[in-house]
Amino acid sequence: MKGMNTNPQIVLGTMAFGTRVDPDRAFAILDSFVADGGVWLDTANCYSFWADPSGTGGASEHLIGAWLRARPGMRDAVRIATKVRQNPLVPHSWPESAEGLSARAVRIGVEEGLERLGVDHVDRLWAHAEDRTVPLEETVCAFGELVTTGVALQVGAANHAAWRVERARSLAREQGVEPWTALQLRHSLVQPRPLTPVAEAGHRMLTAEDLDLARSEELSVWSCSSLMWGSYVRADKPLPETYDHPGTARVLAVLEEVADELSATPNQVVLAWLMRQGIDPIVGASRVEQIEQAIAARRVRLSDEHLARFAEAR
Repeated sequence: MKGMNTNPQIVLGTMAFGTRVDPDRAFAILDSFVADGGVWLDTANCYSFWADPSGTGGASEHLIGAWLRARPGMRDAVRIATKVRQNPLVPHSWPESAEGLSARAVRIGVEEGLERLGVDHVDRLWAHAEDRTVPLEETVCAFGELVTTGVALQVGAANHAAWRVERARSLAREQGVEPWTALQLRHSLVQPRPLTPVAEAGHRMLTAEDLDLARSEELSVWSCSSLMWGSYVRADKPLPETYDHPGTARVLAVLEEVADELSATPNQVVLAWLMRQGIDPIVGASRVEQIEQAIAARRVRLSDEHLARFAEAR
């Protein structure tokens, strides 16, 4: 596929590290991920303000920084992606006090993130969500300057409309700065009912238009909520109500069949399905065995016939 990743990989989502996942378990997960060949860590400066007694983010970045200090040389083995835009500037006040994407907000957000991480640069910086109160030209310039100064090696847009991404890329060309070259959007095998909003504030679903843009412009695509918080394999974590429709039942039936045929878990098949499309799935983990199973999805090979069965069910 022109423009899509020919070597997709599992990305370790660290959203709960330092809050729901304590340091000892988080360190063990990070160690296991790298030992199994994992490279990319995905975090954000707002993680996880909703689970932190402080009411602000930063715990995940702090924990990754502590892990890097405890593992000399590990910075060269991993690539770090973080995000700015959603961190509450006033504790327990979101979205009212969420930082925006003004040049000042981006600069301060990155500086504070680098300090928590204990690094001099990040490998990718994401704009976590749109901020239409700020001219797109200003945001594009701020991100581009961070690449020019080496603070970020790549920049990307999370939860942005495709037309805004392309407009931003055009503005970057006009300004002579590095454009956004990556998209992060919510995507999984099951889909919500058309035109129904998802409960999670700020999530934007990946669409065919996003994939079309990525393929034509050679952009990376990362998927979040890839495994639907465990709903594929845990009876105690049912899918949200908006996923309750006939298509979901058909997809889950095919998923069970394919998992049996390939001697894989449903989660591994979902991850293999995403990677087959050139998408890098972000996988959160609270236990070492979860990330071990996810990494093993790289060995699951889906045939064209498998893909056709999923497409027909969806």
